[in-house]
Amino acid sequence: MVFISDEGTSVISICDIILFTSVLLAYVTNRDADSVSIINTSTNTTIAPPILVGRNPQGIAITPDGTRAYVTNFSNGNVSVINTITNTVVGVPIPVGSNPSSIAITPDGTRAYVTNGGPDNNVSVINTLTNTVIGAPIPVGSNPRNIAITPDGTHAFVVNQLTNDISVINTLTNTVIGAPIPVGSNPDGIAITPDGTRAYVTNVSDGNVSVINTLTFTVIGIPIFVGASPRRIAIPPDGSRAYVTNQGNNNISVINTLTNTVIGAPIPAGLSPHGIAITPNGSRAYVTNSNQVVSVINTISNTVIGAPIPVGLDPFDIAITPSCI
Repeated sequence: MVFISDEGTSVISICDIILFTSVLLAYVTNRDADSVSIINTSTNTTIAPPILVGRNPQGIAITPDGTRAYVTNFSNGNVSVINTITNTVVGVPIPVGSNPSSIAITPDGTRAYVTNGGPDNNVSVINTLTNTVIGAPIPVGSNPRNIAITPDGTHAFVVNQLTNDISVINTLTNTVIGAPIPVGSNPDGIAITPDGTRAYVTNVSDGNVSVINTLTFTVIGIPIFVGASPRRIAIPPDGSRAYVTNQGNNNISVINTLTNTVIGAPIPAGLSPHGIAITPNGSRAYVTNSNQVVSVINTISNTVIGAPIPVGLDPFDIAITPSCI
């Protein structure tokens, strides 16, 4: 960020701002309110009024430098961009494909990958410097629901809900490589370990999680049974555990990623938990619940802390600004 004063021009990074304010923010898409709520994670309260975006916002991703949040507007077929310093929408919405549901940003922050559901069934790529779509859409499986990019930025894994498989995109060529990887029934969420070696996929209709070796593009081991209708999944920075939202049981399962077994009792959440994000230091998980609140979990004790945080109608996805170390 550039500031101009009587003494000249200076550049201040988002890290300077974060360190100055000592605040990490969580951004929540409110699907039925056409808005995004902002949570101050230091106080666990919402700040300012919600930011109005497009119709039925679903997916959200924040750039690695923390300056922008990209939101998929499901019913408009476009993406809104939020300036996270001013918490205002910037520019015009970026047209993508039909029913965009999720979005992931490359580690270098230069591109955003958006899953477009039926009838398009493809992935759009946005140049985040110009906020324009680049190249042709990348065809994948039927009704792509979610997407995750490897830490080295070379591959994007796309969850195809209706074909029960995963497409892998080479992000250097923006082409699909190899055959789709079969997983369970009605897959939805996906998260990749920080070392980039494994991807964890939730299978909603089976009540379990598949594990993919991201080097061989094959499923390893047997599915890990969690709760009813597992939706989204998040992995803390140390890669030791995976947190799964069980929409049908109103709770969260915790997987030990070393043994690929569930550990401890499920953690109670709100009604029909869906989205989940973990703070950069791995100490807390934030969970969206359909009863218009966000639950906060202490990931050291795996217990819910504090009162639920009120947000908007039908909170769906959640993303947290990065820290600066």
